[in-house]
Amino acid sequence: MKKIYITTFVLTTLLLSGCSDDYLDVEQTESISTNDRELFNNNDGASSFVTAIYNKFLNWNLSSFSWNGVSSIASDDADKGSSPGDTGSDKDLMDALTYNASSPSIEEVFNANYEGINRCNQAINIIPQLDKADANLRARLVGESKFLRAFMYFTLIKTYGGVPIIDHLPNPSSEEDRLMQLTRKTPAEVYAFIESDLNDAISTLSSKSAYPAAEVGRASKGAAYALLAKVNLYQKNWQKVVDNCDLVTGYSLVSNYADMYKLSGENGAESIFEINGVGSVPAKGIEGYSATQGARGAGGWGWGFNTPSQSLVDAYEAGDVRKNATIIFKGTTLYDGRVVPNTVENDRYNYKAYSSAYTDAWESDVNIRYIRYAEVILMKAEALNELGQTAASIPLLNQIRNRATLANTSATSQDAVRLAIWKERRVELAFEHDRFFDLVRTGQAKAAFTADNNKTFTVGKHEVFPLPQAFITQATGLSIQNPGYN
Repeated sequence: MKKIYITTFVLTTLLLSGCSDDYLDVEQTESISTNDRELFNNNDGASSFVTAIYNKFLNWNLSSFSWNGVSSIASDDADKGSSPGDTGSDKDLMDALTYNASSPSIEEVFNANYEGINRCNQAINIIPQLDKADANLRARLVGESKFLRAFMYFTLIKTYGGVPIIDHLPNPSSEEDRLMQLTRKTPAEVYAFIESDLNDAISTLSSKSAYPAAEVGRASKGAAYALLAKVNLYQKNWQKVVDNCDLVTGYSLVSNYADMYKLSGENGAESIFEINGVGSVPAKGIEGYSATQGARGAGGWGWGFNTPSQSLVDAYEAGDVRKNATIIFKGTTLYDGRVVPNTVENDRYNYKAYSSAYTDAWESDVNIRYIRYAEVILMKAEALNELGQTAASIPLLNQIRNRATLANTSATSQDAVRLAIWKERRVELAFEHDRFFDLVRTGQAKAAFTADNNKTFTVGKHEVFPLPQAFITQATGLSIQNPGYN
């Protein structure tokens, strides 16, 4: 669905999100004037409010440099990369787990997701007012908005733990709404809110197959079920994981793993939800996502950050086709014929972020794959194993291994299968923004970071990142910092 990602953002201040350091400095409105109502009171007008949400995912602050720092460089799958002296503002700190509440990446990811949530709240509030737009379309658009809001809140809770729930457009004159924005909720409350949004979305969203080709990237019913299963996974609600995975239908594994990450593999049979990079005129891609991760130095094409670690290289078994589909090694030739010379600075780069074309050498054509059917299979396998149904989980694990040209697992006991599934998640989903959070939720983090150049993961602290100091200062006691961060 290229079109909805690249539409120029021209909805005036009605849809603008603030870019100030002030957490509350976000323009918004709870109603639209008579003139604006007539301007937007049609199918295209209603759709434009949701277009604004998807467009947010193209922004540097939501999907690019800082998010890679938090979700990838901070994990054992990646190193800072680049030149030794180039810190990338704080990517050296992210890599070493020495970041703090004032680190730029910490603040940028937090603020960007709330800017996106503001756009969701705009759409959820205003679309029902547009009574000349088709009723079924309006219901689906609200469902998309709730899915995207749930997606952003899932990012926030994984990253920071409990956060404020802003479930409507705040009235600047309301003390109650001010408190809403500054008071963090418990993880249980945030998860309940996410689940409520996803259940609402499920009731109105279309299946992936129901969308025309031009809109294939929109949030679908299958995406909502898959995300709900993942939310269940993080809460260890194992039976719900199985139940929701079973409701993700109409998808299949593609035969060639590497093909998914080429332009020709975008939104394919395995894709459940991905952020589209670029489309037709006016061309716009994800700001800096590929450029910051491209090979650096003589003969290179990028900044060289977020490089695959030796730990990740060593995690692949002999003959696993996923290694060369995930990691660019210097001295090799890429699928489009580009030669990676031995003169580039780093030994390895992220192949899944590789862009064979740029709109202006900054905005790339690569998509970010966030939910694939392979993960649904692995989630179900993990849940079945935890429910004591190990024999039923093993064939699911083997589906993923066999696609990677690996033999069936030798694991048979519940404990051994658990470890096999966790390892399979690592090599299957590498650089798809899951590894750090997987380490935390499975209790592997301390051992994994010790093995990764003896980095110190402090139990009771590093399970979540600090809340931004700017937010804590503004909250004036309404929200307290996560343990271990000053």
